[in-house]
Amino acid sequence: MENVQDLLPLLEQSLIYLLELGPEYAPRYKNIGALKERLLQERFHLAILGQFKRGKSTFLNALLGAELLPTAVVPLTAIPTFLLWGPEPRVSVLYEKGSKEEASFLHVEDLTSYLVQFVTEAGNPHNQKGVSAVEVYYPSPLLKQGVVLIDTPGIGSTFQHNTETTLKFLPQCDAAVFLLSADPPLTQAELEFLQAVRSQIAHLFFILNKVDYLDTQEMSSLLHFVKKVLQEHAGIEKPLIFCASARQGLEARKSNNASLWSLSGMEEISRYLLDFLARDKKKILQEALAKKASDILADTLMQLNITLKSLKLPLSELDERLKLFEQKLKEAEQQKILVGDLLAGDRRRLIAFLEEQAENLRQKARVHLEGILQSCIAQTGDELEEDKIRETLAEAIPRFFDHELKEISRSMEARITEVLRPYEQRADELVEAIRKAAAELFNLPYYPPLTSDAFEKKNQPYWVTHKWDSSLSGLSEGLVFRLLPPRMRRAKLTKRLMEQIESLVLHNVENLRWATLQNLEHSFRLFEARLNERLQSTISATHGAIQSARAKRQEQAENLAQEMATLQSSIKKLQEIRTQLLDAFIGQYEQIG
Repeated sequence: MENVQDLLPLLEQSLIYLLELGPEYAPRYKNIGALKERLLQERFHLAILGQFKRGKSTFLNALLGAELLPTAVVPLTAIPTFLLWGPEPRVSVLYEKGSKEEASFLHVEDLTSYLVQFVTEAGNPHNQKGVSAVEVYYPSPLLKQGVVLIDTPGIGSTFQHNTETTLKFLPQCDAAVFLLSADPPLTQAELEFLQAVRSQIAHLFFILNKVDYLDTQEMSSLLHFVKKVLQEHAGIEKPLIFCASARQGLEARKSNNASLWSLSGMEEISRYLLDFLARDKKKILQEALAKKASDILADTLMQLNITLKSLKLPLSELDERLKLFEQKLKEAEQQKILVGDLLAGDRRRLIAFLEEQAENLRQKARVHLEGILQSCIAQTGDELEEDKIRETLAEAIPRFFDHELKEISRSMEARITEVLRPYEQRADELVEAIRKAAAELFNLPYYPPLTSDAFEKKNQPYWVTHKWDSSLSGLSEGLVFRLLPPRMRRAKLTKRLMEQIESLVLHNVENLRWATLQNLEHSFRLFEARLNERLQSTISATHGAIQSARAKRQEQAENLAQEMATLQSSIKKLQEIRTQLLDAFIGQYEQIG
Protein backbone atom coordinates (compact mmCIF):
# COMPACT_ATOMS: atom_id res chain seq x y z
CA MET A 1 0.00 0.00 0.00
CA GLU A 2 1.52 3.29 -1.04
CA ASN A 3 -1.19 5.78 -0.25
CA VAL A 4 -1.93 7.06 3.24
CA GLN A 5 -5.61 6.78 2.40
CA ASP A 6 -5.25 2.98 2.46
CA LEU A 7 -4.76 3.05 6.23
CA LEU A 8 -7.50 5.60 6.83
CA PRO A 9 -10.50 3.25 6.24
CA LEU A 10 -9.07 0.75 8.73
CA LEU A 11 -8.77 3.42 11.41
CA GLU A 12 -12.24 4.77 10.66
CA GLN A 13 -13.77 1.28 10.86
CA SER A 14 -11.96 0.75 14.15
CA LEU A 15 -13.48 3.95 15.50
CA ILE A 16 -16.98 2.86 14.50
CA TYR A 17 -16.62 -0.53 16.18
CA LEU A 18 -15.01 0.90 19.32
CA LEU A 19 -17.79 3.46 19.62
CA GLU A 20 -20.34 0.65 19.45
CA LEU A 21 -18.64 -1.05 22.39
CA GLY A 22 -19.64 1.82 24.70
CA PRO A 23 -17.97 4.19 27.18
CA GLU A 24 -15.87 1.39 28.70
CA TYR A 25 -13.69 1.52 25.56
CA ALA A 26 -13.58 5.32 25.30
CA PRO A 27 -9.81 5.58 26.02
CA ARG A 28 -9.02 3.25 23.13
CA TYR A 29 -11.43 5.16 20.89
CA LYS A 30 -9.59 8.36 21.78
CA ASN A 31 -6.18 6.79 21.03
CA ILE A 32 -7.26 5.50 17.61
CA GLY A 33 -8.78 8.91 16.89
CA ALA A 34 -5.43 10.57 17.61
CA LEU A 35 -3.72 8.20 15.16
CA LYS A 36 -6.30 9.04 12.50
CA GLU A 37 -5.76 12.77 13.01
CA ARG A 38 -2.03 12.37 12.60
CA LEU A 39 -2.49 10.30 9.46
CA LEU A 40 -4.78 12.90 7.91
CA GLN A 41 -2.31 15.68 8.61
CA GLU A 42 0.53 13.47 7.33
CA ARG A 43 2.72 14.85 10.08
CA PHE A 44 6.17 13.33 10.09
CA HIS A 45 7.90 14.05 13.39
CA LEU A 46 11.62 14.63 12.87
CA ALA A 47 13.55 15.18 16.10
CA ILE A 48 16.77 17.18 16.04
CA LEU A 49 19.08 15.70 18.66
CA GLY A 50 22.51 16.65 19.83
CA GLN A 51 24.71 17.69 22.68
CA PHE A 52 24.71 21.28 23.86
CA LYS A 53 26.72 23.60 21.58
CA ARG A 54 26.75 21.24 18.58
CA GLY A 55 24.98 23.87 16.45
CA LYS A 56 21.38 22.57 16.47
CA SER A 57 19.76 26.00 16.19
CA THR A 58 22.08 27.06 13.37
CA PHE A 59 21.42 23.75 11.59
CA LEU A 60 17.65 24.23 11.83
CA ASN A 61 17.92 27.81 10.63
CA ALA A 62 20.07 26.72 7.67
CA LEU A 63 17.53 24.03 6.74
CA LEU A 64 14.71 26.56 6.78
CA GLY A 65 16.73 29.28 5.07
CA ALA A 66 16.18 31.93 7.73
CA GLU A 67 17.37 32.83 11.21
CA LEU A 68 14.14 31.89 12.93
CA LEU A 69 15.54 30.43 16.15
CA PRO A 70 17.65 32.59 18.44
CA THR A 71 21.30 31.51 18.35
CA ALA A 72 23.15 34.36 20.04
CA VAL A 73 21.09 33.78 23.18
CA VAL A 74 20.88 30.18 24.38
CA PRO A 75 17.25 29.08 24.90
CA LEU A 76 17.35 28.18 28.57
CA THR A 77 13.72 28.22 29.63
CA ALA A 78 11.43 25.21 29.69
CA ILE A 79 9.95 25.92 26.26
CA PRO A 80 10.00 23.28 23.49
CA THR A 81 9.91 24.66 19.94
CA PHE A 82 8.01 23.02 17.07
CA LEU A 83 8.59 24.14 13.49
CA LEU A 84 5.63 23.62 11.13
CA TRP A 85 4.61 24.80 7.67
CA GLY A 86 2.47 27.90 7.31
CA PRO A 87 1.78 30.26 4.40
CA GLU A 88 3.25 33.16 6.36
CA PRO A 89 5.61 33.54 9.34
CA ARG A 90 3.58 33.05 12.49
CA VAL A 91 4.14 32.10 16.11
CA SER A 92 1.66 30.37 18.40
CA VAL A 93 2.47 30.52 22.10
CA LEU A 94 0.69 27.87 24.18
CA TYR A 95 0.34 28.59 27.89
CA GLU A 96 0.27 26.08 30.72
CA LYS A 97 -3.21 27.25 31.76
CA GLY A 98 -4.64 26.38 28.36
CA SER A 99 -4.76 29.77 26.68
CA LYS A 100 -3.01 30.60 23.41
CA GLU A 101 -1.45 33.73 21.93
CA GLU A 102 -0.73 34.14 18.20
CA ALA A 103 1.19 36.69 16.21
CA SER A 104 1.97 37.04 12.49
CA PHE A 105 5.01 38.79 11.04
CA LEU A 106 6.09 40.37 7.79
CA HIS A 107 9.79 40.15 8.63
CA VAL A 108 11.73 37.19 10.02
CA GLU A 109 13.73 39.51 12.29
CA ASP A 110 10.53 40.53 14.06
CA LEU A 111 9.53 36.89 14.49
CA THR A 112 12.91 36.05 16.05
CA SER A 113 12.70 39.02 18.40
CA TYR A 114 9.24 37.87 19.41
CA LEU A 115 10.53 34.35 20.13
CA VAL A 116 13.23 35.75 22.41
CA GLN A 117 10.47 36.94 24.75
CA PHE A 118 9.36 33.35 25.37
CA VAL A 119 12.16 30.87 24.71
CA THR A 120 15.16 32.59 26.29
CA GLU A 121 16.17 33.23 29.85
CA ALA A 122 16.60 36.92 29.11
CA GLY A 123 13.05 37.31 27.82
CA ASN A 124 11.29 34.82 30.06
CA PRO A 125 13.40 34.14 33.19
CA HIS A 126 12.51 30.84 34.85
CA ASN A 127 9.48 30.68 32.53
CA GLN A 128 7.64 33.29 34.60
CA LYS A 129 5.14 33.67 31.76
CA GLY A 130 3.98 30.07 32.16
CA VAL A 131 4.54 28.99 28.54
CA SER A 132 4.15 25.27 27.79
CA ALA A 133 5.23 25.24 24.13
CA VAL A 134 5.90 27.49 21.15
CA GLU A 135 4.95 26.61 17.58
CA VAL A 136 6.69 28.44 14.74
CA TYR A 137 5.01 28.39 11.32
CA TYR A 138 7.10 29.22 8.28
CA PRO A 139 6.70 28.76 4.46
CA SER A 140 9.66 26.40 4.04
CA PRO A 141 9.63 23.79 1.22
CA LEU A 142 10.85 21.17 3.69
CA LEU A 143 8.06 21.89 6.16
CA LYS A 144 5.50 21.88 3.35
CA GLN A 145 6.30 18.19 2.82
CA GLY A 146 4.54 17.52 6.13
CA VAL A 147 7.56 17.29 8.36
CA VAL A 148 7.44 18.78 11.85
CA LEU A 149 10.92 19.66 13.09
CA ILE A 150 11.21 19.27 16.84
CA ASP A 151 14.01 20.97 18.71
CA THR A 152 14.91 18.78 21.70
CA PRO A 153 16.95 19.54 24.84
CA GLY A 154 20.69 19.47 24.29
CA ILE A 155 21.97 16.39 26.09
CA GLY A 156 24.70 17.10 28.59
CA SER A 157 23.79 20.78 28.55
CA THR A 158 24.85 22.97 31.41
CA PHE A 159 21.24 24.06 31.62
CA GLN A 160 19.55 20.70 31.14
CA HIS A 161 19.83 17.68 33.36
CA ASN A 162 16.92 15.62 32.23
CA THR A 163 18.05 13.66 29.19
CA GLU A 164 15.49 11.09 30.32
CA THR A 165 12.81 13.57 29.25
CA THR A 166 14.03 13.49 25.66
CA LEU A 167 14.19 9.70 25.71
CA LYS A 168 10.57 9.46 26.82
CA PHE A 169 9.55 11.85 24.05
CA LEU A 170 11.29 9.96 21.24
CA PRO A 171 8.62 7.25 20.70
CA GLN A 172 6.39 10.04 19.40
CA CYS A 173 8.96 10.75 16.67
CA ASP A 174 9.34 8.94 13.35
CA ALA A 175 12.98 9.72 12.65
CA ALA A 176 15.82 11.73 14.12
CA VAL A 177 18.86 13.73 13.06
CA PHE A 178 21.77 13.53 15.50
CA LEU A 179 24.28 16.38 15.34
CA LEU A 180 27.94 15.75 16.10
CA SER A 181 30.89 18.07 15.61
CA ALA A 182 34.65 17.93 15.33
CA ASP A 183 35.53 19.12 18.83
CA PRO A 184 35.10 16.75 20.54
CA PRO A 185 33.81 14.22 17.96
CA LEU A 186 31.92 11.99 20.41
CA THR A 187 31.49 12.18 24.17
CA GLN A 188 30.56 9.45 26.63
CA ALA A 189 27.25 11.20 27.28
CA GLU A 190 26.43 11.06 23.56
CA LEU A 191 27.30 7.36 23.31
CA GLU A 192 25.15 6.49 26.31
CA PHE A 193 22.31 8.52 24.86
CA LEU A 194 22.64 6.82 21.46
CA GLN A 195 22.54 3.38 23.03
CA ALA A 196 19.16 4.27 24.49
CA VAL A 197 17.97 6.04 21.32
CA ARG A 198 18.51 2.98 19.08
CA SER A 199 15.49 1.15 20.52
CA GLN A 200 13.29 4.24 20.31
CA ILE A 201 13.97 5.51 16.78
CA ALA A 202 13.98 3.24 13.74
CA HIS A 203 15.37 5.86 11.34
CA LEU A 204 18.40 7.75 12.61
CA PHE A 205 21.09 9.58 10.68
CA PHE A 206 23.99 11.78 11.67
CA ILE A 207 25.34 15.20 10.81
CA LEU A 208 29.04 15.83 11.42
CA ASN A 209 28.82 19.59 11.81
CA LYS A 210 31.49 22.34 11.81
CA VAL A 211 33.71 20.53 9.27
CA ASP A 212 34.73 23.89 7.76
CA TYR A 213 37.38 23.99 10.47
CA LEU A 214 39.02 20.83 9.09
CA ASP A 215 41.14 20.08 6.05
CA THR A 216 40.35 17.14 3.75
CA GLN A 217 42.65 14.70 5.52
CA GLU A 218 41.38 15.66 8.98
CA MET A 219 37.76 15.30 7.86
CA SER A 220 38.41 11.86 6.32
CA SER A 221 40.17 10.68 9.48
CA LEU A 222 37.43 12.05 11.72
CA LEU A 223 34.68 10.49 9.62
CA HIS A 224 36.39 7.09 9.83
CA PHE A 225 36.75 7.48 13.60
CA VAL A 226 33.09 8.46 14.12
CA LYS A 227 31.85 5.54 12.00
CA LYS A 228 33.99 3.10 13.95
CA VAL A 229 32.84 4.41 17.33
CA LEU A 230 29.17 4.37 16.30
CA GLN A 231 29.50 0.80 15.09
CA GLU A 232 31.52 -0.60 17.97
CA HIS A 233 30.17 1.38 20.93
CA ALA A 234 26.68 2.53 19.93
CA GLY A 235 25.69 -0.66 18.09
CA ILE A 236 24.78 1.12 14.83
CA GLU A 237 25.94 -1.19 12.04
CA LYS A 238 25.73 1.15 9.06
CA PRO A 239 25.53 4.74 10.30
CA LEU A 240 24.49 7.26 7.67
CA ILE A 241 26.69 10.31 8.22
CA PHE A 242 26.65 13.66 6.39
CA CYS A 243 29.46 16.20 6.72
CA ALA A 244 28.38 19.83 6.85
CA SER A 245 28.93 23.34 8.09
CA ALA A 246 25.59 24.67 9.28
CA ARG A 247 27.18 28.08 9.75
CA GLN A 248 28.26 28.24 6.10
CA GLY A 249 24.89 26.86 5.04
CA LEU A 250 23.03 29.62 6.85
CA GLU A 251 25.33 32.25 5.34
CA ALA A 252 24.69 30.77 1.90
CA ARG A 253 20.90 30.87 2.31
CA LYS A 254 20.99 34.45 3.59
CA SER A 255 23.20 35.63 0.69
CA ASN A 256 21.57 33.32 -1.88
CA ASN A 257 25.02 31.87 -2.66
CA ALA A 258 24.41 28.54 -4.45
CA SER A 259 28.10 27.67 -4.54
CA LEU A 260 28.54 28.12 -0.78
CA TRP A 261 25.29 26.24 -0.15
CA SER A 262 26.68 23.24 -2.01
CA LEU A 263 30.11 23.59 -0.39
CA SER A 264 28.57 23.68 3.10
CA GLY A 265 27.12 20.19 2.67
CA MET A 266 23.65 21.47 3.54
CA GLU A 267 22.42 21.09 -0.05
CA GLU A 268 23.09 17.34 0.08
CA ILE A 269 21.35 17.03 3.46
CA SER A 270 18.34 19.06 2.34
CA ARG A 271 18.04 17.04 -0.86
CA TYR A 272 18.29 13.79 1.07
CA LEU A 273 15.59 14.87 3.48
CA LEU A 274 13.24 15.87 0.67
CA ASP A 275 13.89 12.60 -1.19
CA PHE A 276 13.53 10.63 2.02
CA LEU A 277 10.21 12.28 2.81
CA ALA A 278 8.88 11.85 -0.73
CA ARG A 279 10.03 8.24 -0.90
CA ASP A 280 9.67 6.87 2.61
CA LYS A 281 7.60 9.25 4.71
CA LYS A 282 4.23 7.72 3.93
CA LYS A 283 5.49 4.20 4.30
CA ILE A 284 7.23 4.87 7.62
CA LEU A 285 4.33 6.91 8.94
CA GLN A 286 1.81 4.22 8.02
CA GLU A 287 3.95 1.50 9.56
CA ALA A 288 4.39 3.41 12.82
CA LEU A 289 0.69 4.25 13.10
CA ALA A 290 -0.37 0.74 12.08
CA LYS A 291 1.78 -0.76 14.85
CA LYS A 292 0.25 1.54 17.44
CA ALA A 293 -3.25 0.80 16.16
CA SER A 294 -2.53 -2.91 16.18
CA ASP A 295 -1.47 -2.79 19.83
CA ILE A 296 -4.63 -0.89 20.77
CA LEU A 297 -6.80 -3.44 18.97
CA ALA A 298 -4.87 -6.35 20.50
CA ASP A 299 -5.66 -5.07 24.01
CA THR A 300 -9.28 -4.51 23.02
CA LEU A 301 -9.55 -8.01 21.60
CA MET A 302 -8.09 -9.55 24.75
CA GLN A 303 -10.65 -7.71 26.88
CA LEU A 304 -13.50 -8.74 24.56
CA ASN A 305 -12.39 -12.38 24.49
CA ILE A 306 -12.07 -12.48 28.28
CA THR A 307 -15.58 -11.06 28.59
CA LEU A 308 -16.97 -13.55 26.06
CA LYS A 309 -15.36 -16.58 27.71
CA SER A 310 -16.51 -15.36 31.12
CA LEU A 311 -20.08 -15.34 29.81
CA LYS A 312 -19.74 -18.83 28.34
CA LEU A 313 -18.18 -20.62 31.30
CA PRO A 314 -20.32 -22.27 33.99
CA LEU A 315 -20.61 -19.87 36.89
CA SER A 316 -18.82 -22.17 39.29
CA GLU A 317 -15.87 -22.55 36.92
CA LEU A 318 -15.81 -18.80 36.28
CA ASP A 319 -15.68 -18.15 40.03
CA GLU A 320 -12.80 -20.58 40.36
CA ARG A 321 -10.85 -18.88 37.58
CA LEU A 322 -11.67 -15.50 39.07
CA LYS A 323 -10.18 -16.62 42.40
CA LEU A 324 -7.06 -17.88 40.66
CA PHE A 325 -6.68 -14.61 38.80
CA GLU A 326 -7.26 -12.56 41.95
CA GLN A 327 -4.45 -14.54 43.55
CA LYS A 328 -2.23 -13.48 40.65
CA LEU A 329 -3.29 -9.89 41.25
CA LYS A 330 -2.37 -10.21 44.93
CA GLU A 331 1.05 -11.48 43.91
CA ALA A 332 1.37 -8.55 41.53
CA GLU A 333 0.37 -6.13 44.30
CA GLN A 334 3.00 -7.67 46.59
CA GLN A 335 5.58 -7.25 43.83
CA LYS A 336 4.49 -3.66 43.40
CA ILE A 337 4.90 -3.02 47.15
CA LEU A 338 8.34 -4.64 47.03
CA VAL A 339 9.31 -2.47 44.07
CA GLY A 340 8.05 0.58 45.94
CA ASP A 341 10.11 -0.29 49.04
CA LEU A 342 13.26 -0.88 47.03
CA LEU A 343 12.63 2.29 45.06
CA ALA A 344 12.24 4.32 48.25
CA GLY A 345 15.57 3.00 49.49
CA ASP A 346 17.32 3.92 46.25
CA ARG A 347 15.69 7.34 46.35
CA ARG A 348 17.08 7.97 49.85
CA ARG A 349 20.54 6.88 48.70
CA LEU A 350 20.35 9.24 45.73
CA ILE A 351 19.36 12.13 47.99
CA ALA A 352 22.29 11.33 50.29
CA PHE A 353 24.58 11.29 47.24
CA LEU A 354 23.20 14.69 46.19
CA GLU A 355 23.83 16.15 49.65
CA GLU A 356 27.40 14.85 49.49
CA GLN A 357 27.84 16.45 46.05
CA ALA A 358 26.44 19.74 47.33
CA GLU A 359 28.82 19.84 50.30
CA ASN A 360 31.79 19.04 48.06
CA LEU A 361 30.70 21.86 45.78
CA ARG A 362 30.48 24.32 48.66
CA GLN A 363 34.07 23.53 49.62
CA LYS A 364 35.27 23.69 46.02
CA ALA A 365 33.47 27.01 45.38
CA ARG A 366 34.95 28.61 48.49
CA VAL A 367 38.48 27.62 47.53
CA HIS A 368 38.03 28.69 43.91
CA LEU A 369 36.44 32.09 44.56
CA GLU A 370 38.64 32.96 47.53
CA GLY A 371 41.64 32.16 45.34
CA ILE A 372 40.37 34.61 42.71
CA LEU A 373 39.80 37.23 45.42
CA GLN A 374 43.33 36.87 46.81
CA SER A 375 44.79 37.05 43.31
CA CYS A 376 42.81 40.23 42.51
CA ILE A 377 43.85 41.92 45.75
CA ALA A 378 47.48 41.01 45.15
CA GLN A 379 47.34 42.44 41.63
CA THR A 380 45.74 45.76 42.63
CA GLY A 381 48.40 46.51 45.26
CA ASP A 382 47.72 49.43 47.58
CA GLU A 383 45.07 50.94 45.27
CA LEU A 384 42.51 48.26 46.21
CA GLU A 385 40.14 48.86 43.28
CA GLU A 386 37.09 47.31 44.92
CA ASP A 387 34.79 47.84 41.93
CA LYS A 388 37.21 45.98 39.66
CA ILE A 389 37.57 43.14 42.18
CA ARG A 390 33.80 42.79 42.53
CA GLU A 391 33.39 42.84 38.74
CA THR A 392 35.96 40.05 38.34
CA LEU A 393 34.24 37.94 40.99
CA ALA A 394 30.80 38.63 39.51
CA GLU A 395 32.02 37.28 36.14
CA ALA A 396 33.73 34.27 37.73
CA ILE A 397 30.72 33.09 39.74
CA PRO A 398 28.34 32.13 36.86
CA ARG A 399 31.22 30.59 34.88
CA PHE A 400 32.17 28.41 37.82
CA PHE A 401 28.65 27.32 38.69
CA ASP A 402 27.64 26.76 35.06
CA HIS A 403 30.52 24.30 34.72
CA GLU A 404 29.79 22.62 38.04
CA LEU A 405 26.08 22.32 37.25
CA LYS A 406 27.04 20.50 34.07
CA GLU A 407 29.15 18.02 36.01
CA ILE A 408 26.65 17.47 38.82
CA SER A 409 23.77 17.23 36.34
CA ARG A 410 25.57 14.54 34.35
CA SER A 411 26.45 12.66 37.50
CA MET A 412 22.92 12.77 38.92
CA GLU A 413 21.31 12.07 35.55
CA ALA A 414 23.48 8.99 35.08
CA ARG A 415 22.66 7.79 38.60
CA ILE A 416 18.90 8.34 38.25
CA THR A 417 18.86 6.56 34.89
CA GLU A 418 20.96 3.71 36.28
CA VAL A 419 18.66 3.34 39.28
CA LEU A 420 15.34 3.54 37.39
CA ARG A 421 16.22 1.39 34.38
CA PRO A 422 15.93 -2.00 36.17
CA TYR A 423 12.73 -0.84 37.85
CA GLU A 424 11.20 0.04 34.48
CA GLN A 425 12.08 -3.44 33.27
CA ARG A 426 10.50 -4.97 36.38
CA ALA A 427 7.42 -2.80 35.88
CA ASP A 428 7.12 -4.00 32.27
CA GLU A 429 7.40 -7.59 33.46
CA LEU A 430 4.81 -6.99 36.18
CA VAL A 431 2.25 -5.52 33.78
CA GLU A 432 2.85 -8.19 31.16
CA ALA A 433 2.63 -10.93 33.82
CA ILE A 434 -0.96 -9.86 34.51
CA ARG A 435 -1.84 -9.94 30.82
CA LYS A 436 -0.15 -13.33 30.37
CA ALA A 437 -1.95 -14.74 33.42
CA ALA A 438 -5.31 -13.61 32.02
CA ALA A 439 -4.50 -15.06 28.59
CA GLU A 440 -3.46 -18.42 30.07
CA LEU A 441 -6.45 -18.53 32.41
CA PHE A 442 -8.87 -18.24 29.47
CA ASN A 443 -6.74 -20.15 26.95
CA LEU A 444 -6.06 -17.07 24.84
CA PRO A 445 -2.79 -16.63 22.92
CA TYR A 446 -0.60 -13.85 24.29
CA TYR A 447 1.41 -11.45 22.11
CA PRO A 448 3.74 -8.74 23.39
CA PRO A 449 3.17 -5.19 22.09
CA LEU A 450 4.73 -4.23 18.75
CA THR A 451 5.70 -0.76 19.94
CA SER A 452 8.28 -0.12 22.64
CA ASP A 453 6.64 2.91 24.24
CA ALA A 454 5.30 1.33 27.41
CA PHE A 455 6.84 4.13 29.42
CA GLU A 456 6.48 6.84 26.81
CA LYS A 457 6.08 10.26 28.33
CA LYS A 458 3.17 11.99 26.62
CA ASN A 459 4.05 15.59 27.32
CA GLN A 460 6.72 17.54 25.49
CA PRO A 461 10.35 18.03 26.46
CA TYR A 462 11.40 20.91 28.62
CA TRP A 463 14.53 22.68 29.79
CA VAL A 464 15.49 23.28 33.41
CA THR A 465 17.08 26.66 33.99
CA HIS A 466 19.38 28.17 36.55
CA LYS A 467 20.28 31.78 37.15
CA TRP A 468 23.24 32.35 39.39
CA ASP A 469 23.39 35.09 42.02
CA SER A 470 26.63 37.00 41.53
CA SER A 471 25.69 40.31 43.18
CA LEU A 472 28.47 41.37 45.55
CA SER A 473 27.32 44.55 47.25
CA GLY A 474 29.67 47.51 47.22
CA LEU A 475 29.96 49.77 50.26
CA SER A 476 31.25 53.29 49.87
CA GLU A 477 34.58 53.76 51.58
CA GLY A 478 34.35 56.11 54.54
CA LEU A 479 37.06 58.60 55.44
CA VAL A 480 38.33 56.42 58.29
CA PHE A 481 38.66 53.41 55.97
CA ARG A 482 40.56 55.42 53.38
CA LEU A 483 42.98 56.70 56.05
CA LEU A 484 43.81 53.22 57.31
CA PRO A 485 47.19 51.73 56.44
CA PRO A 486 47.09 49.65 53.20
CA ARG A 487 47.56 46.40 55.09
CA MET A 488 44.55 47.04 57.36
CA ARG A 489 42.44 48.25 54.43
CA ARG A 490 43.33 45.09 52.54
CA ALA A 491 42.42 42.91 55.52
CA LYS A 492 39.06 44.64 56.07
CA LEU A 493 38.15 44.50 52.37
CA THR A 494 39.21 40.86 52.15
CA LYS A 495 37.10 39.94 55.19
CA ARG A 496 34.04 41.80 53.88
CA LEU A 497 34.25 40.25 50.40
CA MET A 498 34.93 36.76 51.76
CA GLU A 499 31.78 37.05 53.89
CA GLN A 500 29.83 37.97 50.74
CA ILE A 501 31.46 35.12 48.82
CA GLU A 502 30.41 32.69 51.57
CA SER A 503 26.84 33.96 51.37
CA LEU A 504 26.77 33.65 47.56
CA VAL A 505 28.30 30.16 47.67
CA LEU A 506 25.65 28.97 50.11
CA HIS A 507 22.86 30.61 48.10
CA ASN A 508 23.97 29.32 44.70
CA VAL A 509 24.75 25.80 45.88
CA GLU A 510 21.37 25.63 47.58
CA ASN A 511 19.69 26.74 44.35
CA LEU A 512 21.51 24.02 42.46
CA ARG A 513 20.81 21.40 45.15
CA TRP A 514 17.13 22.32 45.30
CA ALA A 515 16.66 22.25 41.52
CA THR A 516 18.46 18.90 41.26
CA LEU A 517 16.42 17.50 44.13
CA GLN A 518 13.20 18.58 42.43
CA ASN A 519 14.30 16.85 39.24
CA LEU A 520 15.11 13.69 41.19
CA GLU A 521 11.75 13.73 42.95
CA HIS A 522 9.97 14.42 39.65
CA SER A 523 11.66 11.42 38.01
CA PHE A 524 10.58 9.09 40.82
CA ARG A 525 7.03 10.47 40.99
CA LEU A 526 6.69 10.15 37.23
CA PHE A 527 7.85 6.54 37.31
CA GLU A 528 5.40 5.63 40.10
CA ALA A 529 2.53 7.44 38.35
CA ARG A 530 3.21 5.66 35.06
CA LEU A 531 3.42 2.29 36.79
CA ASN A 532 0.14 2.85 38.67
CA GLU A 533 -1.59 4.04 35.50
CA ARG A 534 -0.44 1.02 33.48
CA LEU A 535 -1.34 -1.45 36.24
CA GLN A 536 -4.78 0.06 36.68
CA SER A 537 -5.44 -0.01 32.94
CA THR A 538 -4.31 -3.63 32.68
CA ILE A 539 -6.34 -4.74 35.70
CA SER A 540 -9.41 -2.95 34.36
CA ALA A 541 -9.08 -4.74 31.00
CA THR A 542 -8.68 -8.17 32.62
CA HIS A 543 -10.08 -8.44 36.13
CA GLY A 544 -12.63 -5.74 35.37
CA ALA A 545 -13.81 -7.62 32.29
CA ILE A 546 -14.30 -10.84 34.30
CA GLN A 547 -16.21 -9.08 37.07
CA SER A 548 -18.36 -7.19 34.57
CA ALA A 549 -19.27 -10.41 32.77
CA ARG A 550 -20.13 -12.13 36.05
CA ALA A 551 -22.38 -9.25 37.07
CA LYS A 552 -24.19 -9.40 33.71
CA ARG A 553 -24.83 -13.11 34.16
CA GLN A 554 -26.47 -12.51 37.50
CA GLU A 555 -28.48 -9.46 36.48
CA GLN A 556 -29.67 -10.25 32.93
CA ALA A 557 -29.40 -13.95 32.25
CA GLU A 558 -32.10 -13.76 29.57
CA ASN A 559 -30.00 -11.38 27.44
CA LEU A 560 -26.75 -13.35 27.58
CA ALA A 561 -27.22 -14.94 24.18
CA GLN A 562 -27.62 -11.56 22.52
CA GLU A 563 -24.68 -10.18 24.52
CA MET A 564 -22.44 -13.02 23.39
CA ALA A 565 -23.53 -12.65 19.78
CA THR A 566 -22.68 -8.94 19.90
CA LEU A 567 -19.26 -9.69 21.40
CA GLN A 568 -18.51 -12.34 18.79
CA SER A 569 -19.44 -9.91 16.05
CA SER A 570 -17.21 -7.18 17.50
CA ILE A 571 -14.32 -9.62 17.93
CA LYS A 572 -14.62 -10.77 14.35
CA LYS A 573 -14.72 -7.22 12.98
CA LEU A 574 -11.78 -5.96 15.03
CA GLN A 575 -9.75 -9.09 14.36
CA GLU A 576 -10.22 -8.63 10.63
CA ILE A 577 -9.00 -5.05 10.87
CA ARG A 578 -5.98 -6.04 12.96
CA THR A 579 -5.12 -8.83 10.53
CA GLN A 580 -5.20 -6.33 7.66
CA LEU A 581 -2.98 -3.94 9.62
CA LEU A 582 -0.43 -6.64 10.33
CA ASP A 583 -0.54 -8.14 6.86
CA ALA A 584 -0.40 -4.92 4.84
CA PHE A 585 1.67 -2.55 6.94
CA ILE A 586 3.79 -4.59 9.31
CA GLY A 587 4.55 -7.73 7.36
CA GLN A 588 3.73 -10.02 10.27
CA TYR A 589 0.64 -12.13 10.69
CA GLU A 590 -0.66 -12.68 14.20
CA GLN A 591 -4.00 -13.75 15.51
CA ILE A 592 -5.65 -13.37 18.88
CA GLY A 593 -8.44 -15.44 20.34
